[in-house]
Amino acid sequence: MLETSARLLRLLSLLQAHREWSGADLARRLDVTPRTVRRDVDRLRELGYPVHASPGTGGGYRLGAGAALPPLLLEDDEAVAVAVGLRTAAGSGVEGVGETSVRALAKLEQVLPDRLRRRVSTLNTFTVPMLRASADRVDPAVLTELASACRDSERLRFEYRDHNGSVSRRTAEPHRLVCTERRWYLVAWDVDRGDWRTFRADRIVPTPPHGPRFAPRRPPADDLAAHVSKGVSTAGYAAKAVVRLYATAEEAARVVGPVDGVLEAGSGSTCLLRTGAASLDALVVHVVMMGFEFEVVEPPELADRIGSVRDRLTRALDRSAREAGIPPDGRNTALGAGHSHDDAPK
Repeated sequence: MLETSARLLRLLSLLQAHREWSGADLARRLDVTPRTVRRDVDRLRELGYPVHASPGTGGGYRLGAGAALPPLLLEDDEAVAVAVGLRTAAGSGVEGVGETSVRALAKLEQVLPDRLRRRVSTLNTFTVPMLRASADRVDPAVLTELASACRDSERLRFEYRDHNGSVSRRTAEPHRLVCTERRWYLVAWDVDRGDWRTFRADRIVPTPPHGPRFAPRRPPADDLAAHVSKGVSTAGYAAKAVVRLYATAEEAARVVGPVDGVLEAGSGSTCLLRTGAASLDALVVHVVMMGFEFEVVEPPELADRIGSVRDRLTRALDRSAREAGIPPDGRNTALGAGHSHDDAPK
């Protein structure tokens, strides 16, 4: 009995993982005969799980939305509360919660009966969450659609708005969603451009129908989070730099987020920051405002630009001192003097 129950849970998990399975594939995964698969599917149906079957060589089993809520040990009101909570968490940008919430929401909404799905939709439509305001927030329904396309290995069609506001139509093979505290990104193979691309989810407008299915490709990197961080913080910018921060990578990570740059541990109490910005002037502000002592590794033009900014700030301090009648020796000239490599904190 325990073996049968464990197999039923495994079967249910497989049905939730992909849109459709053939009977032969399920039999191989479960190490049973196709006849046993058919019996187990019948048991799931008796328990209230809506498992649909399509006949023929191209047919298979899939888990659909049913007329009754499957026995998840949840009352109707509890199921609605869970769905609303998952939607709120998915859209709130809370680190470590959003991605898991989207996956769970995709599974839950797949089996919610129509009456409960309408209640969840109504609550979300007429509820205004008082969360941190952001112009980059993405509709949780879009995240769910993207996650489903990743799960089902289904080609995705969408309109995409770039940073200049231009809109283009894209067809992509979605691989994974990557989230930071502030933004969501879709890593996908761009079919028309024949290469991997990273899309900001808040700029995606899905245009179904989607499909057909595709065979998943090898991802562009083993560490997708690092891959996306490099792309959004460095690769896409005209001005790029490598800066040595006089802080450990752990200390710097409290200030430098994934969209601000990529950190690499250095020798002693230092680390390297690889970052980018629209211009050298923007890079100066970006690096200085992090609050760490630093040294420019490359490009030399950035060091020259910092020197130019230092000189302008020194002249501004001189003018302010003259206006206030403060002798030149009486003002703080530390900003103008700066730090050399030798006197940087170790």
